[in-house]
Amino acid sequence: MKHPTQTRSSMNYSADFDDPNLDPSHSTEFDDESPYPEVRSAVANTDDPSIHVTTLRTWVLGLTWAIIMPGVNQFFFFRYPSVPITGIVAQLLSFPIGRFCAAYLPRKKIFGISLNPGPFTIKEHVLITIMASVGATSAYATDIIAVQRVFYNQKFNFSYQWFLVVSTQMIGFSTGGITRRFLVSPPSMIWPATLVSCALFNTLHSEQYAGIGRLGGLSRERFFVYVFTSAFLWYFFPGYLFLALSWFSWVTWIWPDDPVVSQLFGYVHGMGMSVITFDWAQIAYNGSPLAMPWWATANVIFGFVIFYWIVTPILYFTNTWYSLYMPISSRTSFDNRQNTYNVTRILTSESTFNATAYKEYSPIFIPTAFVMSYGLSFASITATIVHCFIHFRKQIWYQARRSLGEQADIHARLMSRYPQVPEWWYLTLFALMFALGVISIEIWPTEMPVWAFVIALLIAFTYVIPCGMIQAITNQQIGLNVITELIIGYSLPGKPVAMMLFKTYGYISMSQALTFTSDFKLGHYMKIPPRKMFWCQIVATIVAGTAQLGVQTWMFSTIPDICSSTQKDGFTCPSTEVFGTASIFWGVIGPGRLFSSGQMYQLIAGTLQTLLAVLVFFIIGTVSPIMGWLAMKRYPNSFIRYMNPLIFNGTYKIPPASALNYVPWALVGFIFQYVIRRRNFAWWTKYNYVLSAALDAGLAVSVIFIYFVLQYPANGSIGEKVQHWWGNTVGSPLNY
Repeated sequence: MKHPTQTRSSMNYSADFDDPNLDPSHSTEFDDESPYPEVRSAVANTDDPSIHVTTLRTWVLGLTWAIIMPGVNQFFFFRYPSVPITGIVAQLLSFPIGRFCAAYLPRKKIFGISLNPGPFTIKEHVLITIMASVGATSAYATDIIAVQRVFYNQKFNFSYQWFLVVSTQMIGFSTGGITRRFLVSPPSMIWPATLVSCALFNTLHSEQYAGIGRLGGLSRERFFVYVFTSAFLWYFFPGYLFLALSWFSWVTWIWPDDPVVSQLFGYVHGMGMSVITFDWAQIAYNGSPLAMPWWATANVIFGFVIFYWIVTPILYFTNTWYSLYMPISSRTSFDNRQNTYNVTRILTSESTFNATAYKEYSPIFIPTAFVMSYGLSFASITATIVHCFIHFRKQIWYQARRSLGEQADIHARLMSRYPQVPEWWYLTLFALMFALGVISIEIWPTEMPVWAFVIALLIAFTYVIPCGMIQAITNQQIGLNVITELIIGYSLPGKPVAMMLFKTYGYISMSQALTFTSDFKLGHYMKIPPRKMFWCQIVATIVAGTAQLGVQTWMFSTIPDICSSTQKDGFTCPSTEVFGTASIFWGVIGPGRLFSSGQMYQLIAGTLQTLLAVLVFFIIGTVSPIMGWLAMKRYPNSFIRYMNPLIFNGTYKIPPASALNYVPWALVGFIFQYVIRRRNFAWWTKYNYVLSAALDAGLAVSVIFIYFVLQYPANGSIGEKVQHWWGNTVGSPLNY
């Protein structure tokens, strides 16, 4: 029977919002399935409220993973190359472990808690995976602690570290009471990345899907096994035996001594125009192209071609900003002797800026692609706000007035039977985390005032809804790290620790809020009770952060020469180096000496010295959505209606990413999300997201196997003879 609130008007809640994900072949009335084919292809449209969710094995396995994965990832975080364990590994391994526990643990109760309540359910599996992944990657704030040790010789106690990590990781969660109304319940907020996880969960547990049809052929389970096995075996070639298949820079092999060819076609310090790779790790560097809508992928590749294949080479070869004295793309900065910038020469003994030493040493010079990445970050900040105001303002207003029980698709109606998380839970969490944050910055000498802490949070919370809507639709997140660095660099110049804290609270609070929201959307699709989801996320995040700090403290106290370029085991701390350099760039030298009027990077070109500046990207970001909207009104059925801020932000990983990570990614996305989706929709519906999950899982397991079986034992000498041949030496990224 139709839900009483499901009327045609309630389905069409944003008439002015032309949703490119909506299937035009279906009517606006959906009683038993989602109006979006992506969701129907990966998510079951049924629910069994009687199955177990938070059992003893859920908590034991989930918390075990919440210790192991963050601990191991934190250990490898300081090593180059790193070997991260991703959430999909926990997702795969938890399945047989859970089935084993269900089969062999005694069905007894201890203190009223059942050791084995019955079969291992899909909802238990979802919660275990979420607990494993919610804090699996290194907490952003741990880099502050590492930089304080390495760059500024500051070693605060464990209480400071714990307060800082926990508050930065969890204060964003307090926005959940707001974001669920706008980013979880509405069916148009798809969150494409969660669909890959849903497809894998349903495949492992043999659940039924909505909208598959009667397509014959392999079952999804067998298809997953075949692709997973193939991906696992194939990675031995580009990842171990034949590295040139990964870094297939064929043009530089033909002209190895030509500097112009190196700058345009090289992969590490060039624009990567060779654009060939046979490595899924390179193709999926920006996320799986099979999970991202083609129109969003097209925005990213369009922005890449315009700004990095056209504008950047023009600026570089015209020697703008003395660019010809540096690589066209690099993660490092340079001095006026073409050496890596030595930041220690411009610091006082108290690790603050020394203006005299700066004048005596050298200005800082940044490669062209790096400057372009800063400019595009500026543009994306203003473009996001303007774009969301133009296209989403009515939807935001509508959802603000609408109750959570009035959403219009089958998944929201199925979730309405579960009690929602009370608003006061989120308010209490915010109050506690705000207190921990204030304690962190006030008790210890961080030089960050409370007013700066408040401003950082206001920036983060202002962008949660706009950035969340873009991520929920496009699978790409708008970053706030550069804009927060710019603001604090002008507000508190010469205070690098305060800069790092401001950036972290301003950027990671929004990022963690969207991580929390993405998991809530996964739970929404998999019909996990929201209150149980809330507690699993909170507890796992605290446990994960504590485990990471314990591992980091142990490493700095036991590993000799850690974070040194000569560390014998590869613990050179590359991320810490980048983070520390940014603290000098934005916190010590400051943007006032880089981007303000009369400074070097105020100029866009020598002939436009007084007219244009890098900061003009703020204006470009503001004007572009307005121009696009006006053009869309004139040509409503043209491609212009698909354009959004991803044009500016989609390439945020450059550098170190290059065309190698964007062009093949876009090509695969075009084949699967445009060609196959249009020409063989039944195949795409049945297999697309399973294929994505299988490729990601096979790659992750293969990387771990190769490292721990072939590279880590015996100092990597096991396959030493096999690896020393042309296919590995010419394919090494160090050659480019």
